Amino acid sequence: MHRYLSGFRLDYRYINQLANLLAVLAVAALLGSLVMWVIRLPYFAVNTVQIEGVNNEALVYVTPTAVSATIAGQLQGNFFTIDLEKSRNVIESAPWVRKAQVRRVWPNTLQVKIEEHQPMAYWNETDMINTWGEPFAANEAVLTDGTVLPQLSGPDNSERLAVQRYAEVTQWLTPLGVSIQQFHLSPRYAWEVVLSDGMRLQLGRDPAADIADLHGTSRTRDFALRLERFVQAWPALVERLDGRSIQSADLRYGNGFAIRLAPSETSE
Repeated sequence: MHRYLSGFRLDYRYINQLANLLAVLAVAALLGSLVMWVIRLPYFAVNTVQIEGVNNEALVYVTPTAVSATIAGQLQGNFFTIDLEKSRNVIESAPWVRKAQVRRVWPNTLQVKIEEHQPMAYWNETDMINTWGEPFAANEAVLTDGTVLPQLSGPDNSERLAVQRYAEVTQWLTPLGVSIQQFHLSPRYAWEVVLSDGMRLQLGRDPAADIADLHGTSRTRDFALRLERFVQAWPALVERLDGRSIQSADLRYGNGFAIRLAPSETSE
């Protein structure tokens, strides 16, 4: 009889613990259901997207209309469930958006900070290229009036090299009072430049084409010397030509350069 009662008390303790556990699980399930019900309330639906520039900079090329058209129907979920990473990828596909930062703002807003592409030139006629050497597709209609961009072109994966060389050559040619209209890199990595006055320059093979890193800066001294030699000789050359214009200049020689004069209206 004593053993039976002892066993009965032992079974009762287990039953009591099981009942407590079931009660806790029931409360947890109830709270979970309540949380899910609250999360799904229309009050938390994302209905506002705040668009602004990084560091509070004014946006020049990105418009809220273009961003809204891009994200229409693409952002899934509400304040709690929306995937910020996927939302960022969608927003970065909008015209002129280089990078985007996305965060939630209580209770139903997404704050989007945008870094714009800064256009430097057209690239291979169909795209633009920014100051980081990244090609991108964009509507040129949003460019401000009077904006004139040069035309850069080259093989695939040469964008960064093109931007780097463009900046270097522009710096060399600035004292001549001319700008670059076209900057072309051939498949053999030879440069040809068309200036704003119509003169065509043959700069020769880029030194970076002969090293493993096409975006490196080593072995560029000879390349720079060609330009330096031409720029230094320019004032005396202009004086000597006495008004005649240069059609083209070949800077590929080791100790000088060759020029071709534009046809004269008074001579054959």
